Amino acid sequence: MLSLPVSSATGEFTPFSDAIFTSVSATCVTGLVVRDTATYWSVFGQLVILILIQIGGMGVITIGLLLLRAMGRKIGLRQREMMKGSISAGSLGGIMHLAGFIIKGSLLVELTGALLLSPRFISEFGFFRGVYYSIFHSVSAFCNAGFDLMGIKTSFSSLTSYAGSVYVNVIIMLLIIIGGIGFLTWNDVKTNRHHISKYSLQSKIILFTSLTLIIVPAVLFFVFEFSDLPMKERILSSLFQSVTTRTAGFNTADLTAISQPGIFIMIILMLVGGSPGSTAGGMKTTTIAVLFLAAVAVFGRKKDVTGFKRRIPEDAIRSAGAILFMYIALFIGAALIISRVESLPLLSCLFETGSAIGTVGLTLGITPSLSLASRLLLMILMFFGRVGGLTLIYAALPSEGASGSGLPLENINVG
Repeated sequence: MLSLPVSSATGEFTPFSDAIFTSVSATCVTGLVVRDTATYWSVFGQLVILILIQIGGMGVITIGLLLLRAMGRKIGLRQREMMKGSISAGSLGGIMHLAGFIIKGSLLVELTGALLLSPRFISEFGFFRGVYYSIFHSVSAFCNAGFDLMGIKTSFSSLTSYAGSVYVNVIIMLLIIIGGIGFLTWNDVKTNRHHISKYSLQSKIILFTSLTLIIVPAVLFFVFEFSDLPMKERILSSLFQSVTTRTAGFNTADLTAISQPGIFIMIILMLVGGSPGSTAGGMKTTTIAVLFLAAVAVFGRKKDVTGFKRRIPEDAIRSAGAILFMYIALFIGAALIISRVESLPLLSCLFETGSAIGTVGLTLGITPSLSLASRLLLMILMFFGRVGGLTLIYAALPSEGASGSGLPLENINVG
């Protein structure tokens, strides 16, 4: 559809390589682009991108099953099991009710975001264009996609013209955070409200880790970056870059003006990403939290890995270690290949591959100039980052099944 003449502003066919890259980026809610979303695509093309963002954000399986149910089709156990895995639910009980809650909640938050953004955008762009921009950016922010209609997607465009607007910054940040904490966390908050002690361990870890990953980087950005900005813009820019770096992909600052240590912090945040069962990608906040708690347990010579007075299963710790290894290997390996093929600085390539596998969409401006081979690598990383490493591995490799016997045990020294 994006290749068709009706999708481009000039009425010309779009090269398939550009169309498929845009399609992957939108469906995987990443935001990396090789064609400027605002000027290259027609309204039809932009709507195709917006629909792909919505489907990718809510989840293909979630929307597919609800459409089947709306058509009167019976949802069997296998489909419910798929749904359970798609949203990282703990059990099959009430899974379709939860799916309905996800759809209704998502649409309500996106509509609220669009209504709040509309006064600012209508006053700036006129009524119809302002309403359209409000809807597009609300959906893009909630789905952590990072696509925008404000100009060429480089290291210094996106929402840079709103760097000093408290109103726009706060709305966009709230949409990103709500979309990134996960559907199950919403349900926990809705059910238990202010009774935090009743929240599940996963919800507690997600909320605490997310808050930490917003505040700590924001303080670092404030202290070491943006010193040339007025105080209000410095605070807003520090907070916004801290929030958006974990999979959203908008930016209100020129990324090329950020120091190399600042770029490295952004790469780490991009790799971490959002939370399980959310619109965000990346390794997930729970993965990093579990590994941190495991390290604390080892340093403290504790038998069990614990958090919020609960033990964490050994399988979760093993899975977290495997996910970290996969992400680091793919992220660094792809960056080395792109750096060698394109003759580009390694840090820029690490930023690009971190943005792709974390489904972030931030760039230092090198995406449009990459060759087809490098773009293919980024597409693979985007798909991997959105679907999830373990999901792909489990789908591709057969299970060995349970066995009552095991190989002889022998200890080795590590560290």
